Amino acid sequence: MDRRSPNVTSENGSYRSAPVSYIPTPSASYRIHRKSVQQMVQPGLPKLEANPVPLPIPLPFAFGARVLIWKQDPSVTEIGTRKAFLPGIVLQGPRDARVVNGAPGIAPVSANAFGDFILSPGTDQFDAVHTYAVVRQTLTMYQRALASSSSPASVPWQWNNGSNADPLQVFPHGLPNVMNAFYSRSQRALKFGDFVPSGATARVFTCRSFDIVAHETGHAILDGLKPNWLLASNPPQTGGLHESFGDLTAIFLALSQLDQVEAVIAQTKANLHNKTFLADLAEQFGLALGRPNGLRNADNDLTLSQAGTEVHAISQVFTGAIYDVLADIFAFERKPGLKDDAETLHDAGAYVRGLVLRSLIAAPATAATFADVANKMLIIANADGKPVQYRNFIRNRFTVREVLVSPVPLTQDHVAGLTLAAHVHDVRGAMQDRSACCGTMCHAEYHDVEHILNDELELMMKELKKNHER
Repeated sequence: MDRRSPNVTSENGSYRSAPVSYIPTPSASYRIHRKSVQQMVQPGLPKLEANPVPLPIPLPFAFGARVLIWKQDPSVTEIGTRKAFLPGIVLQGPRDARVVNGAPGIAPVSANAFGDFILSPGTDQFDAVHTYAVVRQTLTMYQRALASSSSPASVPWQWNNGSNADPLQVFPHGLPNVMNAFYSRSQRALKFGDFVPSGATARVFTCRSFDIVAHETGHAILDGLKPNWLLASNPPQTGGLHESFGDLTAIFLALSQLDQVEAVIAQTKANLHNKTFLADLAEQFGLALGRPNGLRNADNDLTLSQAGTEVHAISQVFTGAIYDVLADIFAFERKPGLKDDAETLHDAGAYVRGLVLRSLIAAPATAATFADVANKMLIIANADGKPVQYRNFIRNRFTVREVLVSPVPLTQDHVAGLTLAAHVHDVRGAMQDRSACCGTMCHAEYHDVEHILNDELELMMKELKKNHER
């Protein structure tokens, strides 16, 4: 018998059973044959061994939904919109157990016949899906980062406790005619503004920016993990860590998605210090303000002595140091002859993401400084068994930005376990300047204004009491 023979039809075109030894080829006739067999014959259960193992009962359908989202924002046409898959249960809204679309004026979005949320860009329904999806991807990314370490995998919202599992509400069009976006702990929500730039006719929706949605979600994530850090009573560097984490969240989320990683490699020719959308944050918003590199640029050379107390400026020092460490690790690990550059960058991004997150968690509960986090990074990288070059990258980048002081020349290896002193300190009693920050940092609930109102009332009561005694 010829085992290679593909003939499974008679001369008149009717089907006959293929011999047991028949080896099919991926031809059109074979696909028709298989379809015909599938319609007539149901597959049987596999034979069990002497000690049978119970077979899991398959679900009636696979959980998860495909969504269409902006992979950066509408101005980054090189990336545009892409389909993404969200594992898990996604219900009408869209919503799940942790994230709920609370969009006013936007009817809840229903899945299509395939259980997916694929809508046309530029519509309210698309905005609802895109915003929900990026928030969901961000939360999932950080939960995976902790699940791969010894830290707890749960990433709670700030109000979650043993008796409160309320989700985060997302409002894509929550701030009409407002050039901003914010996370609110008291409202348990993310709200995104929209505006028409001066001299323009097209409206800019902040919810359509992958970077802005990830940034604001980053504030919510960090507030759940370090609830005291968002208060304005902390020194300026603590506020800078919060803003930096928002920007880094956008970078880490982009690097968690292979299609974006491949685009970065092609755009930069594998040199992360070439101009790239990865380092430019919120490009469309930045263009509306006349800035060529988005609202901020992670690939910068700012130092702490240049930043002052303005929180966004300070944040760029930390963000820039982490971006440089990422670029250093990628260049160190890069072996294009053995491994695809996109895979190497994806792995480097995953490691730096987990390293930063674990270091932030390990830092002090209040008044944390850049030096606190950088020293935790040195400790954790060593505990992870990473080469000494990783610690050198961290030490060197934070040293040149005036965060750490190295006791040895930067050409020498860092000594494992050595804690480095801070270079530039916040002045005792220095207050954070949040005037140029995103809506989150400017929100009144984080400025402890209640005591100011109480002081005013107490003063009035004293004056009334004095007048009465007279």
